[in-house]
Amino acid sequence: MRDTAGGPRVLLKRLRELMAEPLESQERLDRIVRDIASNMVAEVCSLYVLRADSVLELYATEGLNPGAVHLAQLRLGQGLVGTIAASARALNLSNAQEHPAFAYLPETGEEIYSSFLGVPVLRAGRTLGVLVVQNRTSRHYREDEVEALETTAMVIAEMIATGDLARLTRHDGLELDLRRPAVFKGLAFNEGVGLGHVVLHEPRIVVTNLFNEDSEQELRRLESALGSLRLSIDDMLSRRDVEFEGEHREVLEAYRMFANDRGWVRRLEEAIRNGLTAEAAVEKVQSDMRARMLHMTDPYLRERMSDFDDLANRLLRQLMGRSPDDIAASLPKDSIIVARSMGAAELLDYPREKLRGLVLEDGTATSHVVIVARAMGIPVAGQMKGVVSMSENGDAMIVDGDEGMIHLRPQSDVEAAYAEKVRFRARRQELYRELRKKPSTTKDGVHVDLLMNAGLSVDLPQLAEAGASGIGLFRTELQFMVAATFPRAEAQERLYRDVLDAAQGKPVTFRTIDIGGDKVLPYFKGAAHEENPALGWRAIRLTLDRPGLLRSQIRALLKAAGGRELKLMLPMVTELGEIAQAREIIDREVRHLSRFAHHLPNSFKLGAMIEVPSLLWQLDELMQAVDFVSVGSNDLFQFVMAADRGNTQLSDRFDPLSVPFLRVLKQIADAGHRNRKPVTLCGEMAGKPISAMALIGLGYRSISMSPASVGPVKAMLTELPAGELATYLEENLSGPSVDLPMRALLQAFADDRSIPL
Repeated sequence: MRDTAGGPRVLLKRLRELMAEPLESQERLDRIVRDIASNMVAEVCSLYVLRADSVLELYATEGLNPGAVHLAQLRLGQGLVGTIAASARALNLSNAQEHPAFAYLPETGEEIYSSFLGVPVLRAGRTLGVLVVQNRTSRHYREDEVEALETTAMVIAEMIATGDLARLTRHDGLELDLRRPAVFKGLAFNEGVGLGHVVLHEPRIVVTNLFNEDSEQELRRLESALGSLRLSIDDMLSRRDVEFEGEHREVLEAYRMFANDRGWVRRLEEAIRNGLTAEAAVEKVQSDMRARMLHMTDPYLRERMSDFDDLANRLLRQLMGRSPDDIAASLPKDSIIVARSMGAAELLDYPREKLRGLVLEDGTATSHVVIVARAMGIPVAGQMKGVVSMSENGDAMIVDGDEGMIHLRPQSDVEAAYAEKVRFRARRQELYRELRKKPSTTKDGVHVDLLMNAGLSVDLPQLAEAGASGIGLFRTELQFMVAATFPRAEAQERLYRDVLDAAQGKPVTFRTIDIGGDKVLPYFKGAAHEENPALGWRAIRLTLDRPGLLRSQIRALLKAAGGRELKLMLPMVTELGEIAQAREIIDREVRHLSRFAHHLPNSFKLGAMIEVPSLLWQLDELMQAVDFVSVGSNDLFQFVMAADRGNTQLSDRFDPLSVPFLRVLKQIADAGHRNRKPVTLCGEMAGKPISAMALIGLGYRSISMSPASVGPVKAMLTELPAGELATYLEENLSGPSVDLPMRALLQAFADDRSIPL
């Protein structure tokens, strides 16, 4: 076989000429496979394209039976071609028929060929087809030949992506895989429905200018862009906001390692010398790397793949002169952000008025970004495996945050059905707005305070809009989570003062900083890896060990609340001694500020959160040690049931409306009544009408929820006979069985009395 060194460049030049000629799609494909076979001195070259039904169809061939085109088919994973498509990995075989995956298609006449080289046709890491060359003689194809075929496959991927090949199949009703509608079922992280268009977070930049005119000029462009990229990473590492040890710095160090990796740069340079532009070279190497690593199960390696993706996208933006500001300015007005994962601060970079939804491949209902999205009132669906690689910027999408489902490129009837659902929700929201000024009183005259949860300044306008009677939980840690460094005392004080100003005299309960567990601050020193972080060094345990952190926050809160009431509660309390320690720190700060004549709160109330089951056996003592208590139902439920709330396999296994947990909640409410201490519940339970109904029946007269939940809960509340429900629950909870279907019983109670849930 003749030396094909330099062949890739000749082949790309020929492909560029073919792309420019006014040819029909099938004729262009036929000539492409003919030229590939000629350039690589192969007796066979065949192209298989992946259809929407996961079947690979022969679209063009040189050397096999031409009558098999559009008739020969292989399922995904079937035969050598199906194996390549399923694994996104090339196969280079000297004797193809000895491979265990070999499958003979009699209509093609390929049984006489021994050597086989097949590469996936990849676009942004997604397999669109398979390109194959074969020869009678037994041999291994050289590395430069593999490179030539991979580069050619990249060009063919762009042809498939344009849709030019879609009409070639002879199979009616079948589409290519690239543009078919797709439905993903995952988990519902925040309720609501959003219709809009995909915006890929840290978006892939799809390269359309593939062929270079001057390799040396492209190499210089690459060198310049790499230099700028390295300088920007060095600048980030030298800035004050990453001087501390932590995950943030480790990520940037990984970026710097990749950016200076000679193997990566060498592959980029080789692709340019083979005839690609600098942008196309980055896209090719990125796509190859992503396809190889998608099948790795090691979470560390997959996390490093995210780092590499981000780095490659940054380099592409450098080459194409696009800044993050340019991308934000070009967002559609109905953007649905699609991401593998993202930080809370990153979501805030997007203009809220343009967001219609958030879709995550990973994450949990308690992820930081989900908490922020919930505060912003954005529908969120998560655990949508594969959605990033299946989506393109601008694709139509529907996010169903109620059912934990998304529709990618939905059919018109599905879109129409969801549009009607959105209109119905809008009419219902109008009803909720009419309820805002009405008292939150049950049908039989029982008043219940409906409070809202908050944590950022973006939440504050929703206090009046939702008609909440105050803020029952202000998560102070969110300010720390979205910042690059510890917020200064002045910034904390300013936020707390803004919150109290926005409340306009309505009660606000601040929770002291609740970090640790799943809430990791990248700049925080001393947080070691823990086997069970939810049970570990977090919340009040951490801040009592780091009293400087707690003192600075207490001082900021006391100063911000000067002349007003300050309600403060401690998270994750396990023993009463922790309350005494915290009170000592608070008293010390009060004395300090008094010494310097600072304006102090005219009323101070200290509370504790009931999240740890140990408090259930010291409820009366607890009530005497504090001014109020608040039940953190999310953590209390996971600890009572020994079920990690971040574990997707357990997320729906146990029901908060089960008899055992409702008994626990009633025990707490009864202790509050007995000791004449206010009891509030803040957590996911409070925001769902059916569970809020149960809480009122158990004796809770104050519940706190997301702003969007206030309206639906109030609509239920005004139709609820609280006394009748209390009797109903007492009868069902005091019996011998703990297996009663309480959710079904509550639903039946509501249905019989036309209570809207």
